[in-house]
Amino acid sequence: MKKIFVFTLALGFFCFLQPPVQAQEKWPTEQPTAEDQEKKAEREKNAYRLLDQVLDEAQSLRLTENRVRVQITAADLLWDQNQGRARSLFTMAAEGVAEMGRIQAMSFERRGAQTPDGGGRPQNIRSFQLRQDLVLAAARHDAALAYQLLASTKPPVSAQPPGEQRGPRAPFTSEENLEQTLLARIGAIDPKLAAQNAEQMLEKGQFPRTISEVINQLARQDPEAAQKLADKTLKRVQAANLLTNTDAAALVQALLSPGPRQPSSTNQTTTTQVRGRAPALEQSAYVDLLSSVIDAALKATPAQVQRGPANQRRIQTGPVTARPNTPPTEAQIEQNNARRLLAGLQVVLPMVDQYLPSKAPALRQKLTEMGMSTSPVMTFNGIQGNPTADALVQAAATAPQQVQSRLYQQAAYKALEEGDAERARQIANDHLSQKARDILMERIELQEMAKKPDGARLEEIRQAVAKLQSDEEKLNLLLQVAQDAQKDNPKLAVQLLDEAKQMTNRRASNYNHFEQQLKVAHAFAEVDPARSFEILDPGISHLNELLGAAALLSGFEINMFRDGEMALQDGNGLTRIINQYGRELAVLARSDFDRAETLAGRFQVPESRIMTRLAMVQGLLAQTPAGSTRIAVRQD
Repeated sequence: MKKIFVFTLALGFFCFLQPPVQAQEKWPTEQPTAEDQEKKAEREKNAYRLLDQVLDEAQSLRLTENRVRVQITAADLLWDQNQGRARSLFTMAAEGVAEMGRIQAMSFERRGAQTPDGGGRPQNIRSFQLRQDLVLAAARHDAALAYQLLASTKPPVSAQPPGEQRGPRAPFTSEENLEQTLLARIGAIDPKLAAQNAEQMLEKGQFPRTISEVINQLARQDPEAAQKLADKTLKRVQAANLLTNTDAAALVQALLSPGPRQPSSTNQTTTTQVRGRAPALEQSAYVDLLSSVIDAALKATPAQVQRGPANQRRIQTGPVTARPNTPPTEAQIEQNNARRLLAGLQVVLPMVDQYLPSKAPALRQKLTEMGMSTSPVMTFNGIQGNPTADALVQAAATAPQQVQSRLYQQAAYKALEEGDAERARQIANDHLSQKARDILMERIELQEMAKKPDGARLEEIRQAVAKLQSDEEKLNLLLQVAQDAQKDNPKLAVQLLDEAKQMTNRRASNYNHFEQQLKVAHAFAEVDPARSFEILDPGISHLNELLGAAALLSGFEINMFRDGEMALQDGNGLTRIINQYGRELAVLARSDFDRAETLAGRFQVPESRIMTRLAMVQGLLAQTPAGSTRIAVRQD
């Protein structure tokens, strides 16, 4: 249990340091023809017209947060087409966020910060999320505007999210996290401005953990300035006490985890792909910092045996913490930070072996003494997004044993998706269990049969599908083989999709049924869009019934509606499914905009129409708003 705890601590800490990477929807990148350009212009014209309708309808929304969400998304989508209007929408959204902060501050003063809303969460959480979406969306386009919005929407102290007190478990406040995430985002569009702000933060005694990203972005424009910022950062960190300054310790972890800069650009690229974060320090500076961190981490002491109720022995496996509501002592803070530093060094053990071999034995001895693993712990930031089969194999080779099999399985299916069946077989034979290997081999066989001009017999595929246990597995196999057959055997592809449609052609009894229907509709969109419309139409009628029931039950069983209006906030199944319908209609709108728009208009609740149409606009413009600005959508 001690080892599991430490592994979780190290992995979670480094994942926390790395800003999440949002999945971007990718459209075909072939050289467009004149006809393609004409179609694109028509799609954009329809999208902006639809967005105008959304903005007009949004004016009738009563909930400030709903209007703000629409304004943020619309501003992000309009920036390239009409920057002046986009700025105006960002400004209006900021005014709404600021007003929410003032109202909530007064409410907290009257009733206390623990007052929950109808959903059981502090009201200020919603306004903070909106503020974060607003600032990060603006940062995608204009650095100065983003910082202006950050300042103008800063809530009063009484409206800050609760439970953010400094201590060994919560070293960063939400405000600091937002500022540091913004710093990294600004580094991507204006690295010099980001560097100036980073230096100002250092001068104030702050330690922005995202400064390494700023250094790397700046190095592409001005290597000399990037080196100066790296030197200043290192100087500030080395002057701090890593055992008492939690912020400095977190920055140190961010600087060490990617390794040092390599003289060869090839090596540096490899390190970035594996570690998920580009190195910021030259080798000599890196080694000096690594040595200092090891010295501090070696001061960690083993867990103490404490006496619990009835004089029972209790071994504390985690960092030493104070009792609830009791401020931690200086010694407890130092031990928490020492243990964090020590856990973080598991990730860079190969670097210690390479650059500081004289300190490696003492470090491993301390790790063993503390019940921590002496095997390198891999961070998984480098396999976010859409990794290749080779990247997954590389990650699996150094991953903890408990996740290796899953990574190898993903690599095999990724190779198959990339069209390399032989590579998939190799991975399966070398790394997969017998059962997983058999399933993959059958999948390869079906794929190869489906791609033949004469194709596989439908009955053979039915027999393969029948062997699977769950309906979900059966449906996925039908859709996969249909996709494989689409190019070389379109007739078989349609037959398989018909089989899939029959499996899902029933009134949905849960959200999973809705998602299955959406999968089939999506598959039909490429071969027969009319069939996709036929699948989506009854689903919208069903969703209208569910929304009516949700409105009736609001305040009793569920809380999707406040003051008679549905919140456009992610977090429940209905809003998620509605948004998925919007994305599918966006795909169909590329071939039949009028029918897609008509179907979107069949949503009876105004808020659901707005959500659907916004999703359609995003799809037609092939854009994914920055940050978490999406309206009630979570990309899987």
